[in-house]
Amino acid sequence: MEHIISGVAKFQKEVYPSKKAAFQKLANGQNPEVLFITCADSRIDPNLVTQTEPGELFICRNAGNIIPPHSNQTGGMTASIEFAVAALGVSHIIICGHSDCGAMKGAINTEGLSSLPHVKEWLGHSRVATEVVKEKCGCAELNNNDHLGLVIEENVVQQLQHIKTHPAVAAKIATGQVKLHGWVYDIESAEIKTYDEATGSFKPVEDTDVETLAKQSK
Repeated sequence: MEHIISGVAKFQKEVYPSKKAAFQKLANGQNPEVLFITCADSRIDPNLVTQTEPGELFICRNAGNIIPPHSNQTGGMTASIEFAVAALGVSHIIICGHSDCGAMKGAINTEGLSSLPHVKEWLGHSRVATEVVKEKCGCAELNNNDHLGLVIEENVVQQLQHIKTHPAVAAKIATGQVKLHGWVYDIESAEIKTYDEATGSFKPVEDTDVETLAKQSK
């Protein structure tokens, strides 16, 4: 804990003074453009990866960047999504998976989760991803890394489908006020792959694509 406490002191003494005006403005409210849904994995830092400042991303995190399909049973993800879209008025939603995802390893091997009943139940929301990969590719034909990578990608695709069932999101998509984006972040290389719905595949974001993506996101 020592380095965390010293980090707080450094923030207050060195970082905050140079950004005091921005924090004073944020003290009175927030106006994020993006709802960023990602995994709770400690290796993922959305602001670092996107080089954004406080107030720019409304971040929701959980094991496996999962979005349960909408139901009448209220949960933290459901409430957060509704708030971000209907109250804050975000215009983009990014669902970001990542390499070496422990949650997806668990989804592939649920038998190993007998001592974690709540985790096992939660990962049931990723079962479609594991079944789709199994049907498309046949697990016996894949090595472990390839299998995991495909499940990570397919899980993002399925969560994109789940979020469309949320009424606030569906309404904004129908009127063109919200756009969805599926990402997979590679921890080792820093590569980001984005989901192309037209081709049903993920492709790396290259420097030459940034301007095009920016125009599409407006």
